[in-house]
Amino acid sequence: MEISDPATPDQAVKDATNRRKSGRAKTKPLLYQEDPNVSVASNGSGKRKRVPLGRRGYGGSDRDELGGSDEAEESDSEESEGEADEEELKEKRRRTAKSKKTQSKPVAKKPRTANANTTKLAMRPATNGVKVSKPRKPRAQHGAAIAGGTGLYADVFSQEKSAEELAEAWVSQYQDDSSGSSAMCDLVNFVIKCTGCDLQIDAHDIEDPDNATGKISDLQDEYQAQNITEYPLISKAKAYHSFRYIMTNFISTLIATAHASGVLHQDPDLIESIQVWVFTMSSSAIRPFRHTATAVSMTIANTICTVVNEIAISIANSMRQRDAEQKRSVKKINKERIAAFQAKISEGQRKKEAAEGWLKDVFDAVFVHRYRDVDPKIRVECTSALGTWIVTCPEIFFESQYLRYLGWTLSDTNSSARAEVVKQLSKLLKNKEDLGRVRAFIERFRPRIVEMATHDAEPSIRASAVELLDQIREAGLLEPDDIDTIGKLVFDTEARVRKAVSGFFAENINDLFEATIEELGGDEALDEVVGDGIEDDYETSQKTWLKLKCLVEVLQSYDPEDGEESFEPGMLGSRDLLVAGEVESRFSLAAHAICEGVPEVKNWEVLAGYLLFDHSSLSENNASDDTLQAFKVRCQLNEREEILLLEVLNAAVKFNLTHAAASETDKKGKPSKARKEKSREIQETTALHLAQVIPRLLRKFGANSATASAVLRLQHVLDLEIFQELRQDSTEYASLLDDINKQFLSHADHTVLADASTALLHARSFEDLEEVTESKLQQLWQDTINSLRELVRNKSRSHLTSLSDTIHRISSLASISDCVTYFDLESPLPSRTTANTSPTTPLLLLINLINTHASSTDFEVDAQEGIDALLTSAMKALLFYYMWKCRALQSDLSATKTLSTSTSTQLSHTDFSTSLLLIITNRPPLSPVRLIAINTLLDLYTLFATFRHTNLPRRAPPNQPSIQSLVQPIPPSAQSAITKSFLAAEKSYAKKSSRTLERPNAADDNEEASAALDSEPEEPSSDEDDEDDNSDNENEELQSRKLRRKQQDSLLAEKRLCELAGKMVLAVVGRALGGGSEEATARLKKRLVRNRGKLGANFKEVCRYLDGGAEGGKGRKKGGKGMGVGKKGKGKDLPRVVVVENDEEDEEDPIEEVGVEEGGREDLRRRELDDGIIDDEGEGGEPAEQGGDAADAADDDEIMGD
Repeated sequence: MEISDPATPDQAVKDATNRRKSGRAKTKPLLYQEDPNVSVASNGSGKRKRVPLGRRGYGGSDRDELGGSDEAEESDSEESEGEADEEELKEKRRRTAKSKKTQSKPVAKKPRTANANTTKLAMRPATNGVKVSKPRKPRAQHGAAIAGGTGLYADVFSQEKSAEELAEAWVSQYQDDSSGSSAMCDLVNFVIKCTGCDLQIDAHDIEDPDNATGKISDLQDEYQAQNITEYPLISKAKAYHSFRYIMTNFISTLIATAHASGVLHQDPDLIESIQVWVFTMSSSAIRPFRHTATAVSMTIANTICTVVNEIAISIANSMRQRDAEQKRSVKKINKERIAAFQAKISEGQRKKEAAEGWLKDVFDAVFVHRYRDVDPKIRVECTSALGTWIVTCPEIFFESQYLRYLGWTLSDTNSSARAEVVKQLSKLLKNKEDLGRVRAFIERFRPRIVEMATHDAEPSIRASAVELLDQIREAGLLEPDDIDTIGKLVFDTEARVRKAVSGFFAENINDLFEATIEELGGDEALDEVVGDGIEDDYETSQKTWLKLKCLVEVLQSYDPEDGEESFEPGMLGSRDLLVAGEVESRFSLAAHAICEGVPEVKNWEVLAGYLLFDHSSLSENNASDDTLQAFKVRCQLNEREEILLLEVLNAAVKFNLTHAAASETDKKGKPSKARKEKSREIQETTALHLAQVIPRLLRKFGANSATASAVLRLQHVLDLEIFQELRQDSTEYASLLDDINKQFLSHADHTVLADASTALLHARSFEDLEEVTESKLQQLWQDTINSLRELVRNKSRSHLTSLSDTIHRISSLASISDCVTYFDLESPLPSRTTANTSPTTPLLLLINLINTHASSTDFEVDAQEGIDALLTSAMKALLFYYMWKCRALQSDLSATKTLSTSTSTQLSHTDFSTSLLLIITNRPPLSPVRLIAINTLLDLYTLFATFRHTNLPRRAPPNQPSIQSLVQPIPPSAQSAITKSFLAAEKSYAKKSSRTLERPNAADDNEEASAALDSEPEEPSSDEDDEDDNSDNENEELQSRKLRRKQQDSLLAEKRLCELAGKMVLAVVGRALGGGSEEATARLKKRLVRNRGKLGANFKEVCRYLDGGAEGGKGRKKGGKGMGVGKKGKGKDLPRVVVVENDEEDEEDPIEEVGVEEGGREDLRRRELDDGIIDDEGEGGEPAEQGGDAADAADDDEIMGD
């Protein structure tokens, strides 16, 4: 209730006498102004201030009165000491200024009403004014957290009172109680309740500290009997989101309040009682007790560290004042003041020593045992606390005996613990003044940090470790070899790691750049002859070129695959048929990462000018003392560096365009007109410059396939719409297309052809330039078809490579342009035997080429590779032909609803299917060409199966063919060959990945046995020659290379299997594969999904579509533990497992030859991924039976180190 106090005391007395007096009142009432529990504003405005809870609750004493008496005694002693000196006056002024700052601003009075009663009342005044309620701060709801809670726990988590008020109340209660057992009992019960336990202790238990261990043991026994699985600290319920903060904040405030009041230092039993109970709980076998007590102990230690700092600052101030007093002249020295300061210093040192002893107790009794606790959450608590102690109290904890615990935690098996220790080490290295203390620690644990940055399983930890190593490098504590090791991470596959290493990599470039400048005479000498270049003239020599040169040198030195055989997915025929997108190279990914770290890379015009500069006239032989000449010679690029710099140019262009588009909106996502205009200007400038630069780059770098591919990719990001809006001359664009056509016709490299095809497809996507693009494509078709006819006439084997390259160009063109017209174009082909000519089409030419070379297997290796490439390209081209034909048929049927006889004849794929079957029957089951032929055959029949549901009008002419005549199943002979290849691919992947396969059922034994006999031996792989992989005479690099090769072979085998299985699944769903009967289809489905639980998640996902997509995935879980498709799986009759032979693997244990569900508990146990499973077995090799659960629980709650 609020009142309005009078302006003067006299008026208050007058008003008080006018009140109606009680007949029972014998003593003078206690006035509101005289109440020691009420403070009145100094200006007399009279707002009542509520008494803090610590002064009213829990029967607490009047802390203000005590404080006031202490201040009065201090002022009297100061007056008795005589006149204050200059230092004392400064101290008084500081206290006065501080009190003015902390003085609360009076709340504005409510205007008085006419009948307002302004009489000053006694203890409980009544006012006639309107009551004004104060707005309450919104508080979090913790209904679930305080359910069943009473006492201090309920007060803390209800948050109706602040932590400061509750702490003051508890300290007051502790002081009022002679033994303090009541308040201590509330605090211990608060900690016990925070564990999720509803049990409590009483004051008698507090008074008997020797029995604390027994009492905690009784509590944990009762708690364990309740089978509680979750406790508040780890609960994910919404009500407990702020539980940790509220608990730790109260504990911290309580210790700070006890320190401020002096109780913490005057009564040593306070901290000792807390330690007895909390330390005992921290060693409990029950995880909730142990975790909560550890969190409370770490919070107490964190607060004591702050207390130690405050005491140290107070001691330093007192020592400074004492020294200042001692330096005064002999006549003015006040010995009493010096003695007082010395006494204050001694008292502070005593308090500091006691607080340091408490810290040592927490470290020895809790941290040493809990930092290696079995629960990773407790280990994280300890690691975080130790980092806080080192930062807060470096004079105590910044020593090797404490830092080593952080180093040991770097090898923790839990990722959260490793991430936390990296975070704490980063905090330590931010203070440059403490680098000397950490030098020995870095020297000892630097190899482990480097290992984490390069090989940790978590990308986030690797990124954090790289940032930590960057701080170590800045401190000069990183070895050159480690710098190179971390710099190579710019080629890492994880984007977060590349982004983290960009700054580290940029500093390496800066170091090399500065060293190179010093070699050339220094900055001043170089600025005189080069400078920073002329604006808008990017082809003149400038200092930026030297930094770009350093960039490509570092990139080349860090290239992990430099000098090794590069892996091309296309060598097994796995390139995509459609040019749907491009896979960025490792150099492009690295360039994207360093764009942020190296500002010079963002200016792509300078990059292009550097590449276009003619360095051929310069050589190291004619280098003289001229600085400019030496600079130009130093900036020369070799062929490898040109490739790298072109990749960087691609990344720089994409980086600028991406940021220009993103800059149209501010941080809140709101667009603005100025931002849009600026972004549009950048995009227009980039498009114009690119259109001028690309032809020049092609003329200079078009001869090399690697550089030509990089230049062609620049056209992919060229915004042709802007190019047309600016009304540029179409001849310039036509000239660009001519250059692209030249690259398409002059190169046989698959990458160049793919990039050129993508560039032409990008050009066709703009309608305004479609006419120009179509004319260039038509000319390209004519040139390639004429080249094909000319090469077919010449049947010499020396032209086999040229013929293969030409057919590959045709397949690339067919992927982006309709090829039907060109494939059906007849032209006379001269005969070598007669003078007569017979018309033929490119379609027939390609089919004849397949028939001619389908069974060619007796050539040399080089010739055989050329034939395989020819067959692969021809099959792709012909498949595209039928895809374009079917697309045209769909359009015709939607328009005319008729199917002519000529169209039906043209769509017949019998000849092509026969050619494919010829390849399949003449090649081994896992031959790349055979697999491509199988995939093409499956695609062909699946393509025509799409017409199954296309219906023509019922009143069609009698002679009109049926659309269903085009829908045919795959012949049985082809289906048998497909099955054989599938079985071989399944077995190959299982062997390379060390997986097991289900043993075939009796009904399938004959079929698979015949397939195994027909299969030829597996093609040689790298892992078959690795019998001595672990020999001591092989170095680590060779071992790593063999491991990468083995992983690569496994991935390729998985890709091959999943690709074949995916084609088969589509054919089965389209009813093109399966023999035409439901029984045969069901048998094929059953065979496809037999090993879906054995061959990885990718194969399992492919097979999922046979069961109807996601619905099938849910249905499989109802089949029991077995992985069979049948419904018998109740865990009794598990299918047998056959172990694929592997030379490198030891003989498997017989117990493991039992089918288990992938991802299940047994599967996780075998792969050592389930920490909670005991591997112990009973006698006779049988798994342990009853009692295993109890053993699991005991092991889970075991504390390491106790």
